[in-house]
Amino acid sequence: MSSSTTVRTARRRTLRIAVAALTAAAGLTLTACSGSDAAGAKPAAHAESGKAAVESSGTGSSAGAQGSDAQAGSGAKADTKTDTKAGAAGQQSGKQSGSANAAGGGKAASPVRTQRLADGISKAEIYKLGDQHYRAKIVARGSVLATLETKGRDDGLDANDMFVTLTLDGQVHSWMGGGHQGPGTFKLAGGWTAKVTKVGELRYRAQIIGHDGVAATLETNQHDVGLDANGIYLVLSSGGVISAHE
Repeated sequence: MSSSTTVRTARRRTLRIAVAALTAAAGLTLTACSGSDAAGAKPAAHAESGKAAVESSGTGSSAGAQGSDAQAGSGAKADTKTDTKAGAAGQQSGKQSGSANAAGGGKAASPVRTQRLADGISKAEIYKLGDQHYRAKIVARGSVLATLETKGRDDGLDANDMFVTLTLDGQVHSWMGGGHQGPGTFKLAGGWTAKVTKVGELRYRAQIIGHDGVAATLETNQHDVGLDANGIYLVLSSGGVISAHE
């Protein structure tokens, strides 16, 4: 083989090796680029995934917050309903309590009857409090002037020369005038005699004397007193005035 042929063959081999080297280098470059792109894509994917996770987490938090708000709102509504029910129950209880009080005190609050008195102006409002237990309010022009009450005995009142008695059976009798100022002995209606004596400050005693002697005794203790003596009504005032009427 000639020297020129040898030189050409060597050049061809060199070119082939160079081409192969270039091809390999290009492949490595492409591989490197692909790896770099893949590596770059992965962080991007991670970033997107992280972002999605963050957004998902944020949505979850937001939903959780909304859930909490909803629960809080629901709780508030429940509390409001409870308070409303409690308030309604309290009001109902108050109404029932008021009704019970009215029912319990209805008899005492309403008079069994009202009676006009002898002066033509006053009236007696009569209340039954129990067996042989009555109260009479003496009312004039809307004002209560005095109160009579039976407590095991009759009661009486001298109201400016108008005399009023309240008996154990709830009967009211009134009359004008006919008073006698004690101490002293006085003839009364119905054939009775009253012997009035002073026993202390605003304290007088009257012995009611009939055909058979002393039938009853009245005594004031800073309070007028009255008596039904067999249909004759008597009043002895704390000032010593005695009057009777049949």
